[in-house]
Amino acid sequence: MNPFEMVVAIIIVITIGKVLSTRYRAQNGIVEDQHGNEIAAQSQDTGRLQEEVRYLKERVAVLEKIATDDRGARELENEIEKLRDR
Repeated sequence: MNPFEMVVAIIIVITIGKVLSTRYRAQNGIVEDQHGNEIAAQSQDTGRLQEEVRYLKERVAVLEKIATDDRGARELENEIEKLRDR
């Protein structure tokens, strides 16, 4: 094998490797930014789930505040008792 054939063979192997790598990334939703850093592409389902988690965290924070606030708990208990007395 002469040196020219070896260079052509190396270029073909590198090209096939790059094509397979790009195909794998495309199938798995991996994209690159302008600096070559990998970024996992978000699907619509991922965005919806992130929004739902954010909403649930806000609700948990409100419930924790209600549960730890003694004054609010006493007021709530008094209101419930007033409703029972009716």
